[in-house]
This record gives sequence, C-alpha cells and structure tokens, in this order.
Amino acid sequence: MNAFAIFRIFLKLGATSFGGPIAHLGFFRAEFVTRRAWLDERAFADLVAMCQFLPGPASSQAAIALGLLKGGLPGAFLAWLGFALPSALALLAFGMALKGLDAGANHALHGLKVVAVAVVAQALWGMGRSLCPDRARASVAVGAAVAATAFPGALAQIAVIVAGGMIGRRWFAPSGDLPHSPMPVRLTKRFGMAALALYLALLLLSPLAARASGLYVVQLFDSFYRAGALVFGGGHVVLPLLQAQLVPRGWLSNDAFLAGYGAAQAAPGPLFTVAAYFGAASSQSPNGWLGGLIALVAIFLPGFLLVLGVLPLWEEARRHPAFQSVALGVNASVVGLLLAAFYQPVWSNGILSAGDFTLAATGFLLLVFWSAPPWLVVIFCAAAAGLGWR
Repeated sequence: MNAFAIFRIFLKLGATSFGGPIAHLGFFRAEFVTRRAWLDERAFADLVAMCQFLPGPASSQAAIALGLLKGGLPGAFLAWLGFALPSALALLAFGMALKGLDAGANHALHGLKVVAVAVVAQALWGMGRSLCPDRARASVAVGAAVAATAFPGALAQIAVIVAGGMIGRRWFAPSGDLPHSPMPVRLTKRFGMAALALYLALLLLSPLAARASGLYVVQLFDSFYRAGALVFGGGHVVLPLLQAQLVPRGWLSNDAFLAGYGAAQAAPGPLFTVAAYFGAASSQSPNGWLGGLIALVAIFLPGFLLVLGVLPLWEEARRHPAFQSVALGVNASVVGLLLAAFYQPVWSNGILSAGDFTLAATGFLLLVFWSAPPWLVVIFCAAAAGLGWR
C-alpha cells in the first residue's frame, strides 16, 4: 500500500474518531480487522495489549503500529500524522474560538459521545465472540472488568493484563501451537533497541539541556517530552501533569489551560493533540505555530519511539508456545478492560436519556448488522442529536 493511501485512511479516522482512546480502538478494529483485514482479531488484541503496557497515548500508538505494519517507517509516521492532524489543527482554532463552550449543553457534540457507545459496543460484540468463546475466558473477561471498575487507573489496567496472562499461562495452555497470526514488522531487533536507547537518552538528557541552556524552546520540549514519556492512561491523566508544568511557570493562565481542556473534549482524535493548543497559547512562545509544533512533536515522540522499539520484540515473543498460552488470558483481559470502559466513561457520559439509548442502539444496528461505515454513523448520530433527538 502506498504512503498516501495510509495517510488518507488515518486522516479520515482522525477526523471522525470521537469518544476517547477506547472508542478509537473500536474504530480501528472496524476499519482494519473487519473492513480491510489488515490483521485478524488475535493479532489486533495482541497489538492493543502491547499499547496498554506502554506509557503514552494507547490509541495513537496503535495507529503508529498499524501504519508500521502496513508501510514501514513512512507508514508509521503518516499514520500518526493523519490521525493527529485534524484534532491538532482544530485545537489551535478551538483555543481561540471555543472558549467557554459548554460541550455538555451542545446537542451535536453530545451525539458524538452517543456514537462512541455504539462503536465500543460493536468492538465488544466482535472481540468477545472471537477471544472469549468459552466459559473460562469469558469468566476472565468479566473478572477483569470487575477489577478495572473497582480499581480505576492505569496501574490497575496493567495489573489486570498481567493477571490475565498468568491465568492463561497456568490454565489456558493449548494442546498444540495456536495458529500464528503474523504481524509483518518491518524493523530489526537492532533498530528497536536503538529506538529504545534514544527514548531513554532524551528522557535523561532533555532536563539537563533545559536547565543548562535556559532556552524556552528547549524547556518546552523537555516539559512535553517527559509528560508523554512517563504517563500511563492517556490524555486525561497527562493533563494534570501539564497543568503543574505550565500554569505555575506563568506560561499559561489557569483559565487558558481550562479553555484548552474544554476545547479538546469537542475535538476528534487523540487528546494528546491538546499539546498543540498549549504550545501555541503559551505567553512565552515567540511564534504560536512553532510553539504548538514543538509541544505536539515532543509529547508524541516518546510513544513513537516505544512502539518502534518494542514491536519487533513483541512480534518475536508472540511466536513462542508459552507466549501463546499467556496471550489467551491477556486477550480475554483486554476484552474485560474494554467492557469496563464501555460502562465508564463511554456509557455513563453518553447515555443520559431514553433518546440517547435509542440513538446508540440505532448506531449499533447500523454498524453491526447493516455494515454501515463508522464515519457515516458518526455523522448520523451527531446530526440526529443536533436536531434534538433526545
């Protein structure tokens, strides 16, 4: 597949994928497992599990990995660029034009939360049937959902995946080797180790460079790189850390920070693109576009390097029988995490009335039984909610 085609596919997803990282993964599954068959359910679940293990934005890292599998390094870069570009550009405008917008009171924006319910329900439907076909794995999935609901947070999610893997290794050992679902990684292990070395070098050296140089652009890069490198759980987790970095230094007022956060809720694609708003709106930035670009690259770069470093090792590990046993439990746990996220925050934020439920059920029907493209369902639900169907 040529590079432009990869960019075009992810640009469409970046413009229509509302609802946060779990909903994004649902859109990815519909596009790349169901529609395009780039990889099967087992390989997709393994990819999701890897991204859940890594710090950084899980859905963006999944996009990078998918682009890497299909188009090598250019594909990885263009997949990220396409997925991040719509929201990055929108947030620069939202930061100026949408201050004070009450997203909860906007019916069309609420419709985008409703469509996320349908998209995640579709992913649960398909992944549950494929990855939890028996009582044992269904029990692991439900147990993972209960644990993730009782103990929310990124560390609990990692613990649930580890526990699922341990259960799989002990009780789900297959009688023979499972059919391998290949992920055609186009990188060597040596390249992967170099990417991990660069990740660590930047993490250790950028604070020293920021202090030694005293330059604002270096300090800006350091603040956003460390935020992207050390945070599990995605955009909502990184925002308090960025507030502690930006507001006390006087780079942004608290009102300006909250305006950017509110605007990010209205944008599609990854929440990490709010970095573009923060960098552009900073009082210290000599050039708004340059500041936004530096912040955007810095916050995504760690996750990019981690995918390049870990994916070649992950693909090799997947070939071993012991790992295949572990994967049975891990994949069931991933379904459980998706189930927990379906309740909170997807369902709890999206379904506020009987009309919302009706709209979400209609979207689910269109996606699952009528095979409607997700972007069309997004437009339908936003338009229906905007017209007052609640």
